[in-house]
Amino acid sequence: MPTPPLEAPAQKTCPFCPLLCEDIVLTASLEAPNTTCPRLAQSLAAFNIDDEGTKPQINGKSTDLPTALSEASRILEQSRRPLFAGMATDITGARALYELAAHTGAILDHMHGDALAASTLALQDRGAFFTTLSEIRSRADLIVIIACEPSRRYPRFYERVLNLRHNTDIVFVGCNPDPAASAHAKAILQDADTFDILALWSALTERRNAHTPTAQALQTLHERIQTAHYTAFIYEPATLPAPHAALAIEAINRIVKTINRTARAGALALTGDDGALSVNQAVTWLSGFPLRTRIAYGLPLDHDPHRYRTEDLLRRKETDALLWISSFGPEPLPPSLTDDVPAIVLGHPGTTVDARKATTVFIPVATPGIDSNGHLFRVDASVVVPLAAARDTALPTVASIASELIRARRP
Repeated sequence: MPTPPLEAPAQKTCPFCPLLCEDIVLTASLEAPNTTCPRLAQSLAAFNIDDEGTKPQINGKSTDLPTALSEASRILEQSRRPLFAGMATDITGARALYELAAHTGAILDHMHGDALAASTLALQDRGAFFTTLSEIRSRADLIVIIACEPSRRYPRFYERVLNLRHNTDIVFVGCNPDPAASAHAKAILQDADTFDILALWSALTERRNAHTPTAQALQTLHERIQTAHYTAFIYEPATLPAPHAALAIEAINRIVKTINRTARAGALALTGDDGALSVNQAVTWLSGFPLRTRIAYGLPLDHDPHRYRTEDLLRRKETDALLWISSFGPEPLPPSLTDDVPAIVLGHPGTTVDARKATTVFIPVATPGIDSNGHLFRVDASVVVPLAAARDTALPTVASIASELIRARRP
């Protein structure tokens, strides 16, 4: 009897970057030989064939899941102001954590909360003209990249947005050219201050004259934008000057909106890592508010993008318990967490939790797209992409652990 032919490995979606590339072929040992992406390779290297055997821990000592859940439930039961941070999970995990937060009166924030909050504040104040990966690829003949190097965190960015059948000019403003960009890419005002650039640029788009070398360089770029079929503005909130990144994003949005009076343009923010965009979308849909909101049944929702920042809450000791979620990779607890605050870690099986004075519970969880199915929003927030498990493990999902903790609180 002839041996049946081996089936070709199915393509998977990479969950480790908000580009959500859907052409990844993984081997049984979680290698992606057909994809050249250092971020994917680094993420896959954190997994092990014996991850399924990783045991929960209480204060560094191995235990079983029921005991770990019981201790975690006790910590939340005794807490009066818990903080759910990290929040690196998928949409289903976010929905379950939202319900758990409502039962415990918790504050919700993400490990990339600063970038999320800056983008949200700018959107609330000025609105925005968004674009998508598909629109850039099919329409843009000019890409303007502001003060960032996309390939540093998003190695396949140019592969996703450039159509080789079209001639697309790339101009970097306020930074050096990205080494991964086209050899024909240009850069202007590499050493200029980002806020100075945006202030002059805003004035020029409103037809206010300025006579400086910076203004002249921007005027030349502005004239090129006016003749372009479609211009895509790219920026990375996390690389904009802190703590006022929201003001820079607001200026970018204002420039793009003004350009749209006479030409066509849109902006894309490179953000949403570790499920940040997905969690923010889910929390906003459920509550009407984005992350950095306190949720409690029977009490009004309380949203404050400044007061409910993870590092500040922990530094000021305004929370008495931390639930830290990091399912996409091993992430350390926040450095501002003091030893006297109990912590629950729902983490990647490769996570190492250092010894602490306060009770610390670690529960290894499944990674969406590797150990479990799931869904994530893509970087342009226009598509929800399904994730299919790449291997068969018995690791519990974040959603299942949150559901167990909810059930433990019910009489």
